[in-house]
Amino acid sequence: MGLLSSLVSRPIVRWLGRQRPAREFPLSDFERIRYELKPCDVLLIEGRSRVSDVIRLITQSPWSHAAIYIGRLHDIEDTEVRDAIQQHARPLANEQLIIESQLETGTVVRPLSEYRDDHLRICRPKGLTMDDGQATIAYAVSRLGTGYDVRQILDLARFLFPWSILPRRWRSSLFRHNAKSATLTVCSSMLAEAFGAVQFPILPLVRRDETDAVALYRRNPKLCVPSDFDYSPYFEIIKYPFFDFSIHSSYRLLPWSQSAPMGDPQADAERPPEN
Repeated sequence: MGLLSSLVSRPIVRWLGRQRPAREFPLSDFERIRYELKPCDVLLIEGRSRVSDVIRLITQSPWSHAAIYIGRLHDIEDTEVRDAIQQHARPLANEQLIIESQLETGTVVRPLSEYRDDHLRICRPKGLTMDDGQATIAYAVSRLGTGYDVRQILDLARFLFPWSILPRRWRSSLFRHNAKSATLTVCSSMLAEAFGAVQFPILPLVRRDETDAVALYRRNPKLCVPSDFDYSPYFEIIKYPFFDFSIHSSYRLLPWSQSAPMGDPQADAERPPEN
């Protein structure tokens, strides 16, 4: 039964993971982003795959993927953590690395340069100490090799969908006990667990107790989505657009064109406004 399920799911996974071509000009400046990144920064990515489209539809956000930046191999203090990374990849000495959970590969360590052509945003945890940062990275490294939980994406969709119009048997099983769930993850849930390991908040629940005192509660990490890092008040948002008017001194000095080729839907959608 497991073999049959695998044979059926592989073509679906390949179809969901198929990527569209990158934009000719990305919306962000990769060179400036890669020089700005610090270990434990969360990198938000506007993905180009079909599963990214599903996540965007579910979350109503352009950010469909998240990864944690771990720096270069020599930036990691713990030798055991460095050894664990090298067991899963053979990075170059000066290569900038991220850890992410992807549909086809599970949780892996990859070069940052894989996202050179994508729209990116940096979310930096405010006030995270160096020791806690290393512990957060160590947790992410411990998850290397973990499979991707496609079921969780479907469950999240059903959880966020109006319950009243779904038959009970189709409703989300996100919170039901499942022994297999500990061996699978998705990108944002893995990051939520990593930051949760050092009690760093993303979007905590705020409640008052019987004495009217305010208390914080960690959300279930399975409900974390990439846009939560963008929305969180505990992460600093850092943007480096492809054309940055702070470099040009004024937005009026941006290289606007008064016309664009007709017949290209993307060009029509992105045509600059006429004076």
